[in-house]
Amino acid sequence: MQLRRGDVLDGAMAILDEYGLGDLTMRKLATSLGVQPGALYWHFPNKQTLLGAMADRILDGVAAPPTASTWDGALSELAHRFRAALLAHRDGAELVAATYASRLTTARVREAFVAAGLRARLSRAHAELAGYALLHYVLGHTVDEQSRLQLAELGALTRKPVSPDVATETAAGSDDDLLDGDPAVRFDFGLTLFVDGIRTRVHAGGAEAPGPNVTPVRFN
Repeated sequence: MQLRRGDVLDGAMAILDEYGLGDLTMRKLATSLGVQPGALYWHFPNKQTLLGAMADRILDGVAAPPTASTWDGALSELAHRFRAALLAHRDGAELVAATYASRLTTARVREAFVAAGLRARLSRAHAELAGYALLHYVLGHTVDEQSRLQLAELGALTRKPVSPDVATETAAGSDDDLLDGDPAVRFDFGLTLFVDGIRTRVHAGGAEAPGPNVTPVRFN
């Protein structure tokens, strides 16, 4: 049976979900598909392009038009969709973050964030920057969330202050107490701060003109 591009991608996703990103090698993938490693390169010239295709599959549908009728509702809906897509696959956030850094995956999610920022009447430059900021917030939060979950499953999650310069106890408890809570609650808190910041900027009249020395940033 002829090996198809979709077969390679399916096999790679299966290894990712079962073993994690660290165990995804072209040799292991070829063995799982019953082919020689060289057969994979007819479809993907290198591992990096394979990872880019995997990231695109993970993000498929995330940037679909939001159902919310307001800019803030749209931004929140998109951010939650993004997080859910990353969490649906083992090491999903780490994989997508790596492919974003190397510009190997789709820019549609960021563009959807930018569109919501424009609906809020941010300038194009500020909407672009806000899109990157929210993209990085969701990725960073979810990388940490998945890492802590995997460490906990291995019994390797230590309890100590985030920094030796910070007291063990805070008003809300230890640093670990704060991080041991529901990650969805922490995510929503940060997302609310982000949306409130955009709203404050817009209401303050700073939406139409970029700040000094701020120009649109385009990587994808």
